[in-house]
Amino acid sequence: MSATTTPHPKGTAGGNRRRRRGPRTWLAALPLLAFTGLCFGIPLGAIAFGAVTRTDPATGAVRPTGEHLARSLQGPYLGSLIGSVQLSALTALVGGLIGVLIAQAVVTSRSTALRSAALTASGVLANFGGVPLAFAFIATVGISGVVTQLADLGGLGWSLYSFTGLTVVYLYFLIPLMVLVIAPALDGLRPQWREAAQNNGATAGQFWRHVGLPVLAPSLLGGFVLLFGTAFAAHATAAALVGGSVPLVTLKIADALSGNVLTGQENVALALGLDMILIAGLVMAVYLPLQRRSARWLR
Repeated sequence: MSATTTPHPKGTAGGNRRRRRGPRTWLAALPLLAFTGLCFGIPLGAIAFGAVTRTDPATGAVRPTGEHLARSLQGPYLGSLIGSVQLSALTALVGGLIGVLIAQAVVTSRSTALRSAALTASGVLANFGGVPLAFAFIATVGISGVVTQLADLGGLGWSLYSFTGLTVVYLYFLIPLMVLVIAPALDGLRPQWREAAQNNGATAGQFWRHVGLPVLAPSLLGGFVLLFGTAFAAHATAAALVGGSVPLVTLKIADALSGNVLTGQENVALALGLDMILIAGLVMAVYLPLQRRSARWLR
């Protein structure tokens, strides 16, 4: 007599595997979740709590209030937010355009040494900022800088310690960052697409307008958003270079926390920080879906 077996319902084994795999996946992610909660969740909670509460100096009682958030959106604080958004948008747009052109030249180059050198230099320059970068520009194109004196840039109206000068400094590390972001996407453009377009009589401009740019659009927009967020959060370079001559939200936060201008503005600084977090959250909400969409096209 042959042994008989009872067939399992279809999908039961797969469902059991998925159920067994679920807890293991969560256990593997616990260290990352704990690290994220410790390093990001606690500071975010402290900022949000300080932005929406007031402590009575006499009794020590903590009361909820919207005064700090309201003040962060008025007067010079609002001007600093607008200034940061304008500077970030301008540098992200210019840096993105120049970075795409450089990346395209590097990707289409037949020289492996040039490609390796350009990408390596981009990786280094994209992480070069802060006080060393400010000092390098001051020594080069500052009031008494070498290039300023040789080319008489002062007579041409050039000033490093202005909105324009800060824009040039930010482009120094934003352009290499865009090269690193967009180069893999340009590599993903298949040569077969260009050949098919040429075989159908399409010009180079028509290929980029109807094929190349639509495919690269998510990566281009994602790169712009990433550059915007990087410039928006930058502080050390601007603090060492322009001080308070250019209204930026990061500089206002530092002044409020240290009491350089007015005392007792710590909660307003926390409210400004919360405003920045909300803007950064909106930036990331746009950036992540664009990256996923780009990855589907360029596999």
